[in-house]
Amino acid sequence: MRKLFVTMACAAMLAGPALAQGAPPPPEVEAGKDLMALATLPAKGGAKLDVTTAGWKHGEDIAFKYTQYEGNEFPGLTWSAGPAGTKSYAIIMQDTDFVARGSPILHWSVVNVPANVTSLPAGMKPEEKPAEAIYGPNYKGAAQPYLGPRTPPGPKHRYHMQVLALDTVLPADFAPKSYAELIEPLKGHVLASGSVVGLGQEKKAQ
Repeated sequence: MRKLFVTMACAAMLAGPALAQGAPPPPEVEAGKDLMALATLPAKGGAKLDVTTAGWKHGEDIAFKYTQYEGNEFPGLTWSAGPAGTKSYAIIMQDTDFVARGSPILHWSVVNVPANVTSLPAGMKPEEKPAEAIYGPNYKGAAQPYLGPRTPPGPKHRYHMQVLALDTVLPADFAPKSYAELIEPLKGHVLASGSVVGLGQEKKAQ
């Protein structure tokens, strides 16, 4: 019995201190960290893109106007040019603190962004995307434009806006209906990638 107690005590110490109720988990225990696009679609040679948004600074709170709680306004996105051989970009926004059906919740995806485009303007309407670009699915269905956060009660969620430089252009009739269908043709084609993270939070009734 004493041996069992010691074993359990050691396990507790290795696990670290318990989280305070309602406190956000530390980054290393994000539920879907190892399932998001940057992890499952590694860049060749680990090349990086610098990604920023006018909507928030990396790691800071997302203003409610960029969420489903208010106007669902597109915050804008800018990234550094991909390396030689880049033919298009894919953009995938995921909530890594909410995993469903084996992957982080998908809020926005777009592929075939032309290689000469390295920014999308704040306030961009769905029809104002680059003509060649194709909207992929989000958690509400296929071919959906930007869908901002709607963080449930509790800890803040991390929303990763990921940009992938690709050495390919997908067919003009590409119409993925799920996250799995979206990423399958991207595998092995990522030359560089990067992301900007914002924190979504519950909006309480006034």
